[in-house]
Amino acid sequence: MGDMAMRGTRIGAVSYESELYVEPAERFPVRYECQEGHLTVVPMSVEAEDVPLVWTCRCGREARALDRIEQMAEPDDKPVKHVRTHWDMLLERRSIADLQDLLEERLALLHEAPLRKSA
Repeated sequence: MGDMAMRGTRIGAVSYESELYVEPAERFPVRYECQEGHLTVVPMSVEAEDVPLVWTCRCGREARALDRIEQMAEPDDKPVKHVRTHWDMLLERRSIADLQDLLEERLALLHEAPLRKSA
């Protein structure tokens, strides 16, 4: 009978915690407008370190902030990272002279090997 004690309480669906003495964080509104003229107001925390200058509108376009705030972060272009190719990694391990020597060794081995007849 002990396992029936929680019947009907909908565990996980309802919070029994009161918000009586909870104070919400202080906020300020930031207004964004897209090219279509849609206005979006986003509440931001006063403690936010950087507020985005660009926001995605409900229509999917970029919306720019109407209010210029000193703590707004400019959208920065991510620096393009150089992609290391196989050749770059090879040159980190060997010099061009070393590679030339290896090529000559391998070609000499190939020339000395007997030809195989294909079936």
